[in-house]
Amino acid sequence: MSVIQSAIKKFKEFKPTSWAIDNRVAVYILAIIISAIGFLQFITLPKEQFPDIVVPTISVTTIYAGNSAKDIESLVTQPIEKELKGISGAKVNKIQSISQADYSLIVVEFDTDVETDIAKQKVKDAIDRAMSDLPNDLTSEPNVQEFAFSEIPIMFVNISGDYDGMQLKRYADKMQDRFESLGEVNRAEIVGAPEREIQVNVDPYKLTAARVSLMDVENAISRENHDITGGLIETGNMKRTLKVKGQFTSVNDLYNVIVRSSAQGASVYLRDVAELKDTVKEKESFARLDGKNVVTLNIVKRSGENLIDCADKVKAEVESMQKSGELPKNLRVEFTGDTSKQTKTSFTELINTIIIGFLLVLIILMFFMGVTNAFFVALSVPLSVFVAFLFIPLVSSISGINITLNFIVLFALLFGLGIIVDDAIVVIENTHRIYANGKIPIVRSAKEAAGEVFIPVLAGTATTLAPFFPLLLWKGLIGKFMIYLPVVLILTLAASLVVAFFFNPVFAVSFMKPEGKEFEKPKKAVFRNKWFLTSLIGGILLHLPGFHGVANFLLLLAILMVFNAYVLNDVIHKFQNSFLPRLMSRYERLLRWILKGKRPVWAFVSLFGLFIISLLMLVVSITTGRTKSTFFPSGDPNFVYVYLKMPVGTDVRHTDSVLHILEHRVEKVLEKEKPGTPGGIVESIITNVAVNANNPRDNNRSVQSHLGRIQVSFVEFEKRHGKETRPYMDKIREVVQGIPGASVEVAQEDNGPPTDPPVNIEVSGDYLENVTKIATDLYRFLDTNRVEGIENLQPDVDLFNPEITVKVDRQRATMEGLSTVQIGMELRTAIFGKEVSKIKDGEDEYKIQLRFKEDLRKNVSDLLNMRITFMDMNTMQVKSLPLSSVASVDYTNSPGGINRKNVKRTIQLQSNVLDPTMVAPINAQLETKIKEFKEKNAVPADVNIKLSGQSEQEKETSAFLGKALLIALGLIFFILVLQFNSMSKPFIVLTEIFFSIIGVFLGYAITGMTVATIMMGVGIIGLAGIVIKNGILLIEFTDELRSRGMRTREAAIQAGKIRIIPVLLTAVATILGLFPLAVGLNIDFAGLFQHLRPNLFFGGDSVVFWGPLAWTIIFGLIFSFFLTLVMVPSMYLIAERLKRPMQQFYGTKYIALLGFAGPFFFIFVGIMYLVRRIQGKKVWLGKPKPAAKKA
Repeated sequence: MSVIQSAIKKFKEFKPTSWAIDNRVAVYILAIIISAIGFLQFITLPKEQFPDIVVPTISVTTIYAGNSAKDIESLVTQPIEKELKGISGAKVNKIQSISQADYSLIVVEFDTDVETDIAKQKVKDAIDRAMSDLPNDLTSEPNVQEFAFSEIPIMFVNISGDYDGMQLKRYADKMQDRFESLGEVNRAEIVGAPEREIQVNVDPYKLTAARVSLMDVENAISRENHDITGGLIETGNMKRTLKVKGQFTSVNDLYNVIVRSSAQGASVYLRDVAELKDTVKEKESFARLDGKNVVTLNIVKRSGENLIDCADKVKAEVESMQKSGELPKNLRVEFTGDTSKQTKTSFTELINTIIIGFLLVLIILMFFMGVTNAFFVALSVPLSVFVAFLFIPLVSSISGINITLNFIVLFALLFGLGIIVDDAIVVIENTHRIYANGKIPIVRSAKEAAGEVFIPVLAGTATTLAPFFPLLLWKGLIGKFMIYLPVVLILTLAASLVVAFFFNPVFAVSFMKPEGKEFEKPKKAVFRNKWFLTSLIGGILLHLPGFHGVANFLLLLAILMVFNAYVLNDVIHKFQNSFLPRLMSRYERLLRWILKGKRPVWAFVSLFGLFIISLLMLVVSITTGRTKSTFFPSGDPNFVYVYLKMPVGTDVRHTDSVLHILEHRVEKVLEKEKPGTPGGIVESIITNVAVNANNPRDNNRSVQSHLGRIQVSFVEFEKRHGKETRPYMDKIREVVQGIPGASVEVAQEDNGPPTDPPVNIEVSGDYLENVTKIATDLYRFLDTNRVEGIENLQPDVDLFNPEITVKVDRQRATMEGLSTVQIGMELRTAIFGKEVSKIKDGEDEYKIQLRFKEDLRKNVSDLLNMRITFMDMNTMQVKSLPLSSVASVDYTNSPGGINRKNVKRTIQLQSNVLDPTMVAPINAQLETKIKEFKEKNAVPADVNIKLSGQSEQEKETSAFLGKALLIALGLIFFILVLQFNSMSKPFIVLTEIFFSIIGVFLGYAITGMTVATIMMGVGIIGLAGIVIKNGILLIEFTDELRSRGMRTREAAIQAGKIRIIPVLLTAVATILGLFPLAVGLNIDFAGLFQHLRPNLFFGGDSVVFWGPLAWTIIFGLIFSFFLTLVMVPSMYLIAERLKRPMQQFYGTKYIALLGFAGPFFFIFVGIMYLVRRIQGKKVWLGKPKPAAKKA
């Protein structure tokens, strides 16, 4: 058939593509509009490092000062838990509580399907129902808050200088007001600042002598400290307000307050019985920066706001206050723990990695498709991204997911980089093939190419998307964290399909030209090219006003045009005219050899053998320790935390003194790297005691005087000049041990969503005594029978907290006219103190605190000898009795706190591990030790011992990913059945997933890389969709050739030969798109063009987190690519030759469904052969009919 006859023959077309080609101007305008809106959306999305997750986890905090942990549990925690248990209409997964002295924290974890607002309202309703059962004199009523990542401070603003504490506090207050006026800031918390307090320190002996009680002092102060309005008085034509002024304005006003005894005794002044001080409150917390005392403001960002903008505006406010004189010049203001730096770095690294990946993909496309074709295929990448970003607001409103530009979203774009161009490659390559250097009109070629491949490309895209849909069902905190990956990938890959069939054909019609040396202009013509001249002149001129970045970019374009004309074109022609034909020829010879006789069967069988070998290699590598595994990937720490835990009740000053020792040890380790040292990698060392001293992601925000934390912040990765930070963490871990009575743990920041402790043993039951005994025995057993790798196994509560118990002799007290409440309140006021009123100073209010003098309230014998002065209601006389006459003291122990989980009392033995890759084997050993403990000790029936924590999360995640893979396979199978209308062919394609897993196993076994369980699982699920695309193309084209009358074997060979280019291109494009991230290749393009400094380096935070996932996909793609080209034709041949015999033998075409049995399917094939052999009948001799010879 001639070219003209072929041109007039009716061809298959895809109507939307044909419409776009016929309306090219409208399509170009649409592309410009989409690009503009998508780009605007891209640059205006809030930027942050981690997704701004709001999970339906609600905390309830209640303060009831002066009560022990047991009292808090019975009076506060249990009544609230009782109502929380009864919540209906929203699934509650877990209720956990901590009851400590003065403080109750209850954490309610709802199912992730529950809206946070609904969960919060449900908890509030339960609290309202519980209020009637709670004490009336709570220090603060239950406070309900949701847990969100945005509640973690994004930076610390530290102020210090030659000023006293109160002056620093005043400056901090000013800064707090300015920061909180910013729309991006939720709150600025002041830590380490002194708090003004008016102290009334009573001398009990003078009280007794004056026959005055503490109640009398309290009443006298509160009665006098009032402004009372009497009403309005008419004076002439005016009405004036009558006001009695009595409010205190300074401590001097208290000196002359008259304390009247409740009996008819002499009046005494307050100054006669008490020491009055206008001072600062006893310090509850300490904060230091690089060893110097500071006042710190913790900046908490408002949810959904731009983290980088928020940090920049806070810094701008400080600069503005310094310039205006609100802050003096000698006031030192330093920013530490600034997560915006890391966010900017991660953001820049990923953007640069995307650009590098894009350039690598573009280069490979040039070699296969020519420069022009490569450029408009590459254009599909930004266009697809812009189309995807166009729909992000709609997706956010429908799904309720607040999509921000975080590093997961950016990785999703990078992940999709190589996949995005797949559809465009297939469409453009097919157009190029049909176009045949101008033999077919370009409009006709573009329409026919789109029509020919639309169905297989649609099926390929659908199967690529299918594995990501089950990931949308991922529950829990990890699911909330990772859901951004499938959402953005689904959007971007769906957009790439639209771009491939709507925009790329239009570009092809406009720019595709015949190629070859006969069509090219002379090389010298490049110097007359308008684009060359524009770039050259524009580059030179833009240097003059100082736009060096744009100028250098234009000059580079001009140089590349010359390089293309004189060098690249010749290389590309040689590659296309020499290398590619040889590649196709050798591949054809390989196929003709492999698709002969029984070789396809042997090749297929050997594949299963290779799977077993690869699995054994990986298992051996893991067992020998060469290949390690971890849950989430971790690398060199950016932050090192030293957590100090003293016994509950430890005085804050003692905790601070111990932390001072640790601080000096840490500074000694970092002596050569400390802040200010040239080339040093330590940015700052922050120390906190009592406040901000626990894990940043801990729900317990209370003041805990027994806790301390040292935070070492390192500079960004590229500024470390190749120095590793992990050795410093290991040295710090060594030097901080050995302090008696102190539990010290060293950890680094979490690289993903917060997970439970690596080692977490739960001992739970109904009775606290039983739980405490078993937990103590188990702790001692594990301390004796140590498991290597555990850092510091400790109970999460102090099991034996020293306590002084005052036992009231009720009979004696009643006879004297005293009650237990009177005695308790008298002691409470004497020791803990009582806020009796407030002094106003401008807009601020300061407490007037009544209690005993400091030296007396800290002495047990003085407290026992204290006299209680009271009015005996029987005799109406003032009486004064020593406490020892109605009460005795006993020294006992009680739990420092009581933890509950789902209403069961729980004690957890927790620890970090020295090596994150050893979590699984350590927990396996602990499981054995726990069984051994149960065999040797009698455990009460109500007590349960369970190994939970990270290992439990790992099992749940692995189970979900396995389920997601099965759902993905089901979706892919359904799509393939719809496309091929066949049962056998989908199994051929699904087997490619099997090929890719072999590649993953071999890759990790050979390289010895650390296996990150969660990343490997997500990678394999992603591979499931990526690798089968090539199989679909091969099978679809083989069917097409067979429909034209070609024999099966020849059709498989020719389909492979013709489709090797798009198959090779799509695989290489995806691999090259991920390669920069896999190795951590980073080039600073802004620095390159502006200052000619590329700052080239390998590594960084992004490669730590995403490198394992990238390598999983690369390993799988490399292996599956080579096997696809050989095994898909082989399996196609086997399937076609087995189809009819199997249907005849088993009597149904649905026998193909046994393909779900995997390799066990061949048992049924063997049965057929065995039976036919017994019957003396032949099935298939392994020699296909010879093709008819051409005349």
